[in-house]
Amino acid sequence: MRMTVEPVSGPGTVWRQLDLLSNRLSAMVGWRRHAVAATLGAFATLALPPVYLMPLLYPAFAGLVWLLPAGLGKRTAFFTGWWFGVGFFVSSLYWIGFAPVTFSLSLWWVMPFAMVGLPIVLAIFHGIATLAASRWGDGHIRRALMLTIAWGITEWLRGHIFTGLPWNLAGYGWTGSDAMAQSASVFGMYGVTVLAVVSATLIAAVAGGSPRRRLTVLGIALALPLAVWAGGAARLAGAPQVGAENVPNVGLRIVQANIPQKEKWDGGLIKRNFTLYMDLSVKDRPDWVTHVIWPETAAVIDLTRYPDWAKAAASVVPPGGLLLTGTPRRVVNPPQVWNSMVALDEQGNVIDSFDKFHLVPFGEYMPMQSILRLDKITPGKLGFSAGPGPRALRLVGLPPVGPLICYEVVFPGEVVDRANRPEWLLNLTNDAWYGQTAGPHQHLAATRLRAIEEGLPLVRSANTGISAVFDGYGREIARLDLNQQGVLDIRLPHPVSNATFYAYYNDLTFVFLMLLVFLALLRAPANK
Repeated sequence: MRMTVEPVSGPGTVWRQLDLLSNRLSAMVGWRRHAVAATLGAFATLALPPVYLMPLLYPAFAGLVWLLPAGLGKRTAFFTGWWFGVGFFVSSLYWIGFAPVTFSLSLWWVMPFAMVGLPIVLAIFHGIATLAASRWGDGHIRRALMLTIAWGITEWLRGHIFTGLPWNLAGYGWTGSDAMAQSASVFGMYGVTVLAVVSATLIAAVAGGSPRRRLTVLGIALALPLAVWAGGAARLAGAPQVGAENVPNVGLRIVQANIPQKEKWDGGLIKRNFTLYMDLSVKDRPDWVTHVIWPETAAVIDLTRYPDWAKAAASVVPPGGLLLTGTPRRVVNPPQVWNSMVALDEQGNVIDSFDKFHLVPFGEYMPMQSILRLDKITPGKLGFSAGPGPRALRLVGLPPVGPLICYEVVFPGEVVDRANRPEWLLNLTNDAWYGQTAGPHQHLAATRLRAIEEGLPLVRSANTGISAVFDGYGREIARLDLNQQGVLDIRLPHPVSNATFYAYYNDLTFVFLMLLVFLALLRAPANK
């Protein structure tokens, strides 16, 4: 009798193990299915900033495809994606719960609503995506492509409806390196998200099918990020060296006073805090600095209504320059308040102002206040009013600038006035609400991607950090980390020589990618 000994290792064994894993996930029911989905969602978080373990997107999204076998009920399909989303958003947005208690421990009851309630709502988008994916025929390849299409649509919707919250798109997992991040200059972050998801979900197709099909799909899935990296590396190779091309006669001092959130709005400390900003603005300042920048609401007194405070602030203005600072701007009749940036000259005159247009629900205004009868959770009963939208300010001694206050910088394609493009972006923010968490790092990562998308240098001034400067390729020029007090003296970089593809076509590039995935879906073969 002739006996055949099965090999204990090799490609065949790997394929069989993947088949077994795929079958086990597909057969899961009840709480086990939900627990695995939530775990996969949390696992995917590790690909995002500040960790950037990009390869972890692949098992997370492949596992999600395997959890969506043919014939799955609509309710089960929806809740599979919903639990994935809960795991993803709870683990990546946990820091939002720190905001209310940072100001007052009496708001402890808001924490569970922020840390769990918001993820529960945002996870609905992922549930809709998996429901749509489960409806498309048979086969891992088809479900992977359909999930990509549904994911792209629902992520775009998440960034736009109900004021939008495009925080932690999956595509940010591809932007840990400068080379990979350059893809945003062509596709924008919604497009990069489509590339990241289609690459990760196609890995699911290595389970089932012939060896040739497995290897072909694996090759396509891995070729996508390699092509993106190569294209980005080529773009950077043709770029000028970091810091080599600057705007003549423009020098910026960015002030990071590092004032804790509890002290920022303390009436007894307003004068001390204001003096600290003024001292940091002039101490050991080089004579080439022409403009001074303070962060969001650095001046908690409305500088447009209190000229004595404005004149005191103006004492830090370099000759012929300006102070750009965040301040609340108020009118009395009818009562309104805006989260604003003002430009002060040497005499304390307000040369121009910009009002934040993308407000934070519950923090800066209360949605449906007439129905809910509740006040916003931040100090003050009067909610902020929204500004008209992105603008390019033309200020003395500076190229046209596009101000962005706080989180409105996280919205792809919504940071510049297309009819009047600026030559640089200025983000004033205050991340002191979130302490030593992932939040400020995620915010900074989104800020950097807006510079790459638009091809514009971006200057960021944050109360407690992270303050930073990026050129139009998203390369970091300078930084002040969290909870550091200090200044950055920098020369303003030029924008990239030619506007980026994304700056010209905006989200049409995202639509184009979605059409390509749809065409691939129509031609995709069925497999197990």
